[in-house]
Amino acid sequence: MLTIGSPAPAFTAESTQGTIHLQDYLGKQNVVLIFYPGDDTPVCTKQLCAIQDQYSELEKLDTVVFGVNPADLGKHQAFSAKFGYRFPLIVDADEQIRTAYGVGKILGLFFQQRIVYIIGKDGTIIYAKKGNPPVSELMGAIRQHM
Repeated sequence: MLTIGSPAPAFTAESTQGTIHLQDYLGKQNVVLIFYPGDDTPVCTKQLCAIQDQYSELEKLDTVVFGVNPADLGKHQAFSAKFGYRFPLIVDADEQIRTAYGVGKILGLFFQQRIVYIIGKDGTIIYAKKGNPPVSELMGAIRQHM
């Protein structure tokens, strides 16, 4: 797991909203990266729906959100469409993004850990937490670094 103050590894990957070049956001906006184990599972759905419910507030904080897991684009598109997510779900099929961010595996190495990172406008990690932190906690961390 990356620590606060670490530089955020840049990546390019396909998503439900086209190709994402993280470099396009670093130094310009805050970025919330949500590494979650699986599409359309109860906790993941709850976590991403909570983000969706507060997405307008996150946008007001000049913040973009990306969900990341190794599922294929078709699964991501179906999951995103089912819940109307306004933020992209990134395909990490080769798990290079997960590896670059130090996100481990759980349950017999089948699923990636649930970790949330916030990358500040300076391109460094300003928040890193395992689990499903409340969106209010994420917004508080962003506000502290404005």
